[in-house]
Amino acid sequence: MRNSILLSLLLSASIACSAAPASTESINTLLVVTKSEAMVTTMHAQMEQMMSQTLTGMLGGRKITEEQKRAIEAAPKQFSIVMKEELSWANMKPMYISIYQETFTQEEIEGLIAFYRSPAGAAFIDKMPVIMQKSAVIMQARMPQLMEKMKAAMQKAMAEAGVVR
Repeated sequence: MRNSILLSLLLSASIACSAAPASTESINTLLVVTKSEAMVTTMHAQMEQMMSQTLTGMLGGRKITEEQKRAIEAAPKQFSIVMKEELSWANMKPMYISIYQETFTQEEIEGLIAFYRSPAGAAFIDKMPVIMQKSAVIMQARMPQLMEKMKAAMQKAMAEAGVVR
């Protein structure tokens, strides 16, 4: 019994060690099949829109000058430019390839490619932008409450620490 358990553990370890790392080519295929580049692009547009809405919400209906309005309207665009440069697909893709190679075996990548090429997988990919957009809207609506609770928790912690009364 003890020997069979030991043998099973050794076989499991040798199988795990022999799992082939995912190839760059297969990861590239997965990234294409999952439309990852398009998702990154969509994320950029959503982030700009979310920032614009957040800035507008922060005004709380206050009257502002035309100059202030122009500055506030320009901020999301400037944020978007920086984000597009730093988080461009050209910059992100090598990071994704590295992470996928560290995380998945070749067999797992092949299984993922097969899934995402299936009707269910394709539907998942096609509907993911809608899911992300709806999630962002819900999160944005919850953000003011969350920020208030976080602020209260921080104030309580500071008061308990004797830093603020």
